[in-house]
Amino acid sequence: MRQYTQQKLHWRHCDAKTPATFQCATLKVPLDYGDPGGRQLDIAVNRLKASSPKERRGVLLFNPGGPGAPGLGLPVVLEAYLPQEVKRQYDLIGFDPRGIGQSSPLSCGLSSDELNFDRAYYAKTFAKDVRWARLVAHKCAAEEGDKLRHITTRDTARDMDVMRAALGERKISYYAGSYGTYLGAVYMQMFPQRADRFVLDSAVDPVRYGRGTFQEMAEGTEPAFVRWSEWTARQHTAYQLGTTPAEVRRTFWEIVAQANRKPVATDEGLLTGDDIRSVRDIFFQKQKAAAWVAELKKATEGAEPATPAPDPELPPENEIAGLWAVMCGDTSATWLRDPEQYRRDAVRDKARYPLYGDFASNIKPCAFWKPGSETPTTVNNDVKALILQNEWDPQTPLTAARNMHRALRGSRMVTVAEGEGHGVYGAGSCADEVANAYLTTGQLPARDLTCHAPAGR
Repeated sequence: MRQYTQQKLHWRHCDAKTPATFQCATLKVPLDYGDPGGRQLDIAVNRLKASSPKERRGVLLFNPGGPGAPGLGLPVVLEAYLPQEVKRQYDLIGFDPRGIGQSSPLSCGLSSDELNFDRAYYAKTFAKDVRWARLVAHKCAAEEGDKLRHITTRDTARDMDVMRAALGERKISYYAGSYGTYLGAVYMQMFPQRADRFVLDSAVDPVRYGRGTFQEMAEGTEPAFVRWSEWTARQHTAYQLGTTPAEVRRTFWEIVAQANRKPVATDEGLLTGDDIRSVRDIFFQKQKAAAWVAELKKATEGAEPATPAPDPELPPENEIAGLWAVMCGDTSATWLRDPEQYRRDAVRDKARYPLYGDFASNIKPCAFWKPGSETPTTVNNDVKALILQNEWDPQTPLTAARNMHRALRGSRMVTVAEGEGHGVYGAGSCADEVANAYLTTGQLPARDLTCHAPAGR
C-alpha cells in the first residue's frame, strides 16, 4: 500500500468554473483494497490552502451526501459560510467519491425512464416495476462488471485514509451532510485514531441505512403533513384551503384524486396525483407547501396553470448509478429477494403513510443486486463528533439523527427546533456557532443542545 499512501499529489489550476484560489489533483487508489497491485481508480481532489500557515491545524474534508453526489463543489460553496478562523486553520479538501463525478465515473447506460425510482404502487403496474428494478440491476452489472462490487462506503472511507496519508496528515477533520454523515461514521468506525473533528449535518440512521432510509422518509412525512395542515388552517384567509386541519387535508386529497383522473396543468407540464404525492418533501416547509397546493387547487378549478412542482429534474445518470452502486453494494444482503414481499409492504405502507409509503416500500434495484465486496458496517464507537439536525428534515428525519447519536457514543447533538429543510449549517441558527467553535477549539458542548430556527426560516 505504500505506493498509494506515499504518492505525491501534483497540484494544478482547476477548471474555469472553480475559483482560482483552489488547486486540483488526482489521487490514485486501488479498485480492490484486497488486491492493491491490481486495477486503479482516479479520485479527483481539490484544495484551498489554510490562509495562515502559522495557525494551520490540518485538513478539513467535505462530502455533500447522496450516495452518488459529487463533492468537489462543496468546499467551494461552503467557503462563503466558514468563518475566517476556520479557514486560517484548515486546508479545505473536496473530492468526488470513487465512481462519481470526475473520479473514474460509473455509467449503467440508464434511460431517463429508468432513472426515476419514485414509483407509486398499483397492482396493475407492479409487474412493470419489478421488470424495471431487475433491468437496472442487470444493466449496471453488465456495464461495470467487477468494478461495481467495490463502489462502496467502506472503500470510499479507505480512499479518504489514503488521501489523508498522501496529504501528509496524521488525522483528518470532516464536514458532511446527509449520506456523508454515514460515510463519516464508517470512517470513524474503521479508523478511529485518525478522526479529528467531525461535523455530521442531517444524519442518516446507521441501523436502517439501506431500504430503511427510504422508509424513514415516508414515516417522517406524515407528521410533517399534519403539521402543515394545522398551520395552513390558521392561514385560511391567505390560502383558501380549509379552516380546520382536517378540511385542509381533505382539500389536498381531493386535488390528488382529481389529478389522477385528469392531470393538472403546470408551467412545466402535467402532474398526476402520484406526481403530486412524490413531491412530499415540500410539506416540511409550511409556507412553500401552502402556496403550491393553493396554486394546484386553482388549476384544478380551471384557472391558469399552477406553479410547477419544485425540482422536477432528475439527477444525472452517473449520480443515480452511484446511488444504487453504493447503497445496494453496502446493504445488498439485507434486501428482500421475493418481489411479492415488496408488494405486501407497499400495500401496507400506503395505508400507514398515505403520502409516500408505497413509493418508499415498492421494489428497488437492490432486490436484484449482486452482493458487494463486504458486509455492512456496524457503527458503534465513542469517537467524538458533532451532529447538527433540523426538527423538520425531509430526507433524514429527526429519528434518524437520534439513532446516529446513539451509535456514536462520543457525539453531541444540536437540534434546531422548528428548523425546516435538509441541511443545517449556514442557515444562521445557533448550530453554526457551535459547529464553528468545535472546528476551531475542539470543544464539544457539555450536553446536547436545542435552539430555535431563525425568524423567517
